[in-house]
Amino acid sequence: MSFTSDIKNEVSKLKHERVETIAELSVILKNSANIGDTIKITTENASVARYVFSAIKDLYGISSKISVRNGYNYTKNFIYILEVTKHINEIIKDLSLDTNIPKNYIIDDDLSKRAYLRGLFISCGSVNDPKKSRYHLEFFVSNEEYANFIKSLLNEYELNSKVLKRDNKYMIYVKEAEKIGDFLRMMNAINALFYFEDIRIYRDHKNMTNRLNNCEQANVDKIIETAHKQVKDIEVIQDAGGLDLLSDKEQLVATYRLKYPEASLVELSEIISVETDISLTKSGLYHRFNKIKDLANKIREKSNN
Repeated sequence: MSFTSDIKNEVSKLKHERVETIAELSVILKNSANIGDTIKITTENASVARYVFSAIKDLYGISSKISVRNGYNYTKNFIYILEVTKHINEIIKDLSLDTNIPKNYIIDDDLSKRAYLRGLFISCGSVNDPKKSRYHLEFFVSNEEYANFIKSLLNEYELNSKVLKRDNKYMIYVKEAEKIGDFLRMMNAINALFYFEDIRIYRDHKNMTNRLNNCEQANVDKIIETAHKQVKDIEVIQDAGGLDLLSDKEQLVATYRLKYPEASLVELSEIISVETDISLTKSGLYHRFNKIKDLANKIREKSNN
């Protein structure tokens, strides 16, 4: 079973106020039902089918006709089909199914808006399993005006959703892990939220560790490269017989750099301090190596002329 199915199972079993049921049923029928002389709802999720059946019965006193058949392409999943044959016009009018954008009374308070978005996920939403792929929450609808309405509704909760046209449909999507977690919390999908946040924290920690390791490796590479250049400068001076042109302090650090060619400046300063009793800081070493570098460059320039 997918992560999306787990979430739909969880939220479809929640207990609701009547206004929540109206909002949820409105959006579920809008996106999942074929409406004509009858209302026919098709879903692969048994829990969703039970919820829709109960919601219609509670609101209108109607028991939907239920049929079950094998899934498409002979998959193991069953397809649940609910068919309503009574009070069609009343249901259409009550649930604002005759308008592209739901009427205000469907979503006239925060409780109804959250329920509407929960029903939206049940009917046409999906979210990637954070353990298997990138963070991605999406909803597919068939109308651009409705897609922009959904985007605005989501963004009332600062979810940073966007709309993208895909073939003959429109996708409203959220990419940020933190915002997807907020949406799960808003739907009251607590079990899914705990799972999602556990994976997100683990992945964030792993990514941070990798970044630190990469940064540490980059620092090591930089230290080795700098030390290699310093050795080359000393060898240029040495080959030209110019070591005597260096001060005693500069000759000292040159000797220790050749002796410890891969040590960092901090390590080299500690080695010199221990072996010679001469206190030498990293900045002091840096200054002396700059003097050595200047002399090496002068020798190079002279040899090139």
